[in-house]
Amino acid sequence: MISKKKMGITGSIAIVVLGLGYLAFGNFGENLVYFVTPSEVIALEPERYGKKMRVAGMVVESSMEVVPETLKIKFDLTDGAETIPVAFEGIPPDLFKEGKGAVVEGYWDKEGVFHSHMIMAKHEEDYMPMEMKQAGVEYETKGLINTLKVN
Repeated sequence: MISKKKMGITGSIAIVVLGLGYLAFGNFGENLVYFVTPSEVIALEPERYGKKMRVAGMVVESSMEVVPETLKIKFDLTDGAETIPVAFEGIPPDLFKEGKGAVVEGYWDKEGVFHSHMIMAKHEEDYMPMEMKQAGVEYETKGLINTLKVN
């Protein structure tokens, strides 16, 4: 027969494990944000307007417009098939540039503008220390991550 002390310890452990499980996985599904492409954004159903999402694509060359004396930036994001206008307010990351990959988080509105509150810029996959570049060292790239190239 199991003593009351062992039952108490076992019950306490079970409660702690269940509590940690709930904290870890309880709201997990509500907080997931998947990446979509500009083509998928354009095809959204009206009930998805105003809902938080992340959009991945390339910043279109010569599309960036900084609003003077504000932190507002307007630019176009493309996946090669479709292009969407993005309105961002804030300080973009240092790696954020035209012609480079970016992921923006925000919402799509009824007027056809994506309002972003966060930009994640994609860095070059073929990093080489400055000393090696200056010495003229070259190496073969592995091509582990294929990026979308927009001409």
